[in-house]
Amino acid sequence: MSSTIDRYSLGASDGRRRRQTNAMRVVSTRTIRFRLAIVAGFTCMMTLPLGVAMGVYWANGAKPTMDAAPPAMDTARRVKQDYVTAELGHLNAAIDQIDPRLARVAHDVAQLRDFQARLSRAVPTQPTESGRRSDAPMDGEGGPLLPPKLCIRPPLSRPGLAALDRQTACLTETLSALEAQTAEAIAAWDAYPGRMPVAQARFGSPFGNRVDPFTHHLAFHAGLDLVAPLGTWILATASGRVVFAGGKSGYGNVVEIDHGHGFMTRYAHASRLVVHAGDIVLPGDHIADVGSTGRSTGPHLHFEVLFKDAPTNPADYLVLFNAPDHG
Repeated sequence: MSSTIDRYSLGASDGRRRRQTNAMRVVSTRTIRFRLAIVAGFTCMMTLPLGVAMGVYWANGAKPTMDAAPPAMDTARRVKQDYVTAELGHLNAAIDQIDPRLARVAHDVAQLRDFQARLSRAVPTQPTESGRRSDAPMDGEGGPLLPPKLCIRPPLSRPGLAALDRQTACLTETLSALEAQTAEAIAAWDAYPGRMPVAQARFGSPFGNRVDPFTHHLAFHAGLDLVAPLGTWILATASGRVVFAGGKSGYGNVVEIDHGHGFMTRYAHASRLVVHAGDIVLPGDHIADVGSTGRSTGPHLHFEVLFKDAPTNPADYLVLFNAPDHG
């Protein structure tokens, strides 16, 4: 599919418009790439096995379960054994809760790293006039480079239950921080308008100058036409809030979605609208059906991606999610 998109992404735009589009793509991906870098940095803090401390504890003589106390055992020793057993059970339960959370974070981070690699290939770093990186964060940051602080270090001797409990609590706190960072990056990824809005559509008129089908004169086409049968579902390309759903001159029945970060998408010529203004949508949600309302010659979706109210080439975004190696 990427080869088909690349063919149409060239369009008939002149060099000046192509340079402007590339500049907007660099700016629009800055926040997402910066957040992904933060998540990747946090990931290294969670790579140690969660059972190291408890394994050392048990290997040095402690047991997760205790044998039945002999009749002559005094009350103090019995109470101590009961306490140790209860504490080990508590630690086991805590680690059982951490494991699936860590697995979910690892899965999300893998997806984000894949997307970051796609952004890097599609939008190479471009130096600004001052020589700084164009994707550098807006706020000043700095300080000495120090290794991340790890929760678990190889103990010199058998750790006590209190130390194990502190280490488990540290792991839980670190994982919570990583989950928060990952959630922010996932939200930015979900809001990126790169998913196909119509499944198995055929590409029609590309973005850029074209011969208008009604006037037969050269005119600018602000979107990408995706040809599909009447009634085919139109899907939200990214998460966001519906800001308009209704009729509009030239577009017919149209849905407009605000994705934040300056992005808005427009879905025109629909035969039926499923959503209303104010609705919150997620990637892949059914928002309308393909039609031929408005200024249209036949059933298709006219799809636009706007960045800060300026039209950009939708193919530049779709190719990131529809390359052959996308998982």
